[in-house]
Amino acid sequence: MSAPFLTSSLSRRRWLGASAGLLGLGLGLAGTGISAGAATPVSGKIRLAGWSKPISEITNILAEPDKGFFKAQGVDLTYLPGAGGGDAIRNILSGQGDVAFTDPGSFFMALDKGEKLVAIYDIYPQNVFNVVSLRSSGIRTPADLKGKTIGVYSLASGTRQNLLVMLHQAGLKESDVRIVVTGLLNFAPLMQGQVDATAATDTGLAVGLRKGMGEVHVMPVRDYLNMSSDMFVVRRQVLEQQPALLQAFLRGYRDSAAWMIANPEEAATLATKRAIDGTQRGINLDVIGLRNASAQPTLRVQGKAAPLGSFDLVALQKGADAYHALGLVQQPIQVADVVDSRWLPGA
Repeated sequence: MSAPFLTSSLSRRRWLGASAGLLGLGLGLAGTGISAGAATPVSGKIRLAGWSKPISEITNILAEPDKGFFKAQGVDLTYLPGAGGGDAIRNILSGQGDVAFTDPGSFFMALDKGEKLVAIYDIYPQNVFNVVSLRSSGIRTPADLKGKTIGVYSLASGTRQNLLVMLHQAGLKESDVRIVVTGLLNFAPLMQGQVDATAATDTGLAVGLRKGMGEVHVMPVRDYLNMSSDMFVVRRQVLEQQPALLQAFLRGYRDSAAWMIANPEEAATLATKRAIDGTQRGINLDVIGLRNASAQPTLRVQGKAAPLGSFDLVALQKGADAYHALGLVQQPIQVADVVDSRWLPGA
């Protein structure tokens, strides 16, 4: 199933409405029983290895000098930019980082190589990846991608891995298409005809539409596999050595995410100062609204949404099984063995 055609008239009101609708969960976190006062005081440094440069969709992290969410938990936070989820994993394996902000595919592939890693927080439980083509291209289904040139952020990114998931649904292999690296701003090559389609996140699409990309056709990967887009991953040894510090880090992140959900307008303004792509406040607001929506857990407990950061192990297992079927990992992965939810705020 593919999404309807979109035009450049992306509605800011739509995303503002989504953010407003999420206010209740963001503000309700104060009632989970987990607070800075209730936690054992800790003090230490955390180097967060990211998949991206400091861009607007992670404004809640970039806001640390202004808001001090991590500092309030005793955490001295440093953000290390990267170029894809695989990069984030490499940075923690080399010891340059403590926590990886990475995608499940990069996590699965590292596990397949024997790395001792564990996921501790689901950042974006919703699948935010798409494959986008110009309406004039005639590409309507994954099968239409055969023989086409497709752009991805990097070969170590979730865009490539999610593209492969979509191709698999159409019985296609990576060798049936030509994949080229176009970087984060990969809609310019699409508009210029250098690629036939591009794999991107929902925020990348929003920016492209804002910049006059015109009518496009969008194939959301979630229509084929709706699993987490990003999570926090650590080396098992680090978790065993510093559980209190990592839990404090998660509290700080949870508070930062709740702030951005509750205050998208403030976050959009702050992004103009902190994000390298944040020069246009209107675009920041679109991007932040999308990330606020994707941060909402898919899992429900007793009829209510689970706390921020909760894992849907059933959906994640489907993802791991899909990667095995694709041949992206050689050994089956039991996600229950590599996810540790004990450190979630409110859990």
